[in-house]
Amino acid sequence: MDLVISLDGAGEKTVRVYRALRAAIEDGRLPTGQRLPATRAFATELGVARGSVAAAYERLVAEGYLTARVGRGTFVAPVRTGSAPRRTVDDPLRPRAGWDLLPLPVSADDTKPRYDFRTGIPDAELFPFDTWRRLVAAEVRLRANSPGTYADPAGHPALRAAIARYLGVSRSIRVTADDVLVTNGTQQALDIIARVLVKAGDVVAVEEPGYPPARRLFGSLGARVVGVPVDAEGLVVASLPGNARLVYTTPSHQFPLGRPMSLARRHALLDWARRRPAAIVEDDYDSEFRFSARPLEPLYGLGPGRVLYAGTFSKSMLPTVRTGFVLTPPSLRPALVAARQVTDGFGQAAVQAALARFIDDGELARHVRRATRSYASRHAAIVSFLSSLPSLDVVPSSAGLHVTALLRSGSSGRVVAAAASRGIALDDLAGYSADGMAGFVFGLGAVDPALIEEGLGVFASVLRQAVGS
Repeated sequence: MDLVISLDGAGEKTVRVYRALRAAIEDGRLPTGQRLPATRAFATELGVARGSVAAAYERLVAEGYLTARVGRGTFVAPVRTGSAPRRTVDDPLRPRAGWDLLPLPVSADDTKPRYDFRTGIPDAELFPFDTWRRLVAAEVRLRANSPGTYADPAGHPALRAAIARYLGVSRSIRVTADDVLVTNGTQQALDIIARVLVKAGDVVAVEEPGYPPARRLFGSLGARVVGVPVDAEGLVVASLPGNARLVYTTPSHQFPLGRPMSLARRHALLDWARRRPAAIVEDDYDSEFRFSARPLEPLYGLGPGRVLYAGTFSKSMLPTVRTGFVLTPPSLRPALVAARQVTDGFGQAAVQAALARFIDDGELARHVRRATRSYASRHAAIVSFLSSLPSLDVVPSSAGLHVTALLRSGSSGRVVAAAASRGIALDDLAGYSADGMAGFVFGLGAVDPALIEEGLGVFASVLRQAVGS
């Protein structure tokens, strides 16, 4: 490796080389076992005499920072004589309003809980890795000798066309490749949309309870985020603020409650948007995995020109694929593509091309069918068990990767904490609502199917101890 150190400061060059190397060892830039450059080569690189480097090495060996191995070289020693305190500096910089909150928790963790009911995580065991690996490798090889040019910020043309065809079959949405803008997941789609449509101080309406990353994203861009209640038919249109510039909704499978928005409520929302200069962002969350009725027609198909439709392959495939899309009205397309370009440039061309093949070869549809059968049995088992607990009301749902149950009385946070001590990971519904709605969100993608009944039994005992029923 190339070792770059600074020789700034007072003193002869041997002392400055010694101090710089010792500081690099003490603060971890030179880890234990790292081989140092040969003295002649290092001296040439630093522009000092070889003797200065050799003397610095000898002093560090004597102090235990380095070890010299005859015929092999000089290495950082495993035993240090102590660590120098890091220099602290006055930091006058502070984040602007909207960025002063802690990051949201993520699902990545080195230790998987025994009963893993976390939400938003598909079962990686169901994914056809061999097929996906072959497709990605083929695209990488194909482009290995291609010119190093920048890709289209709107996305790989083959993927945009494949998404348009897939949505036409799976969601009855009539679009062309020109309508599709490829993004790095739904979150980037929301960011691009907000940058184009929302200015600081504008009102953005979100579902309550709802998806925290969307709420925080809009707030971070200076919007005034207003929560709107959700009932059995979906977003309560009558409660929308009249001055809302944008409405964010998850009508296919409301997150986190799981109910779909009724057709009557969909038409009411579109009528509301037509009477004012407001846009609707339809996040088609978890719509791929359906266990009973066919999905209702998307808002995008019912209200052309007013709706931006966002989707992702993070749930239908894997979160690490990090590919999503947004369907754009023609009037917004140039601005959205420009926003995509200035914020992120473009995506990974090889991955996007492989995904196009994955879709067009029918692999995505086959995977979704297989996964749906597995998720359906897990969904049924969780719903059946939770419905038998007298302290809970299970929210009806027929799709997606989670089941929500409302707690009739007591604190769900206390139960979630107690469950964690017993090896159960699940989400507290209160974390998705401003008013702390009590309940639990059970993900069904990450949990081992063989441990569902056992894990729910442990949860039931924790719940009885916490609420007394």
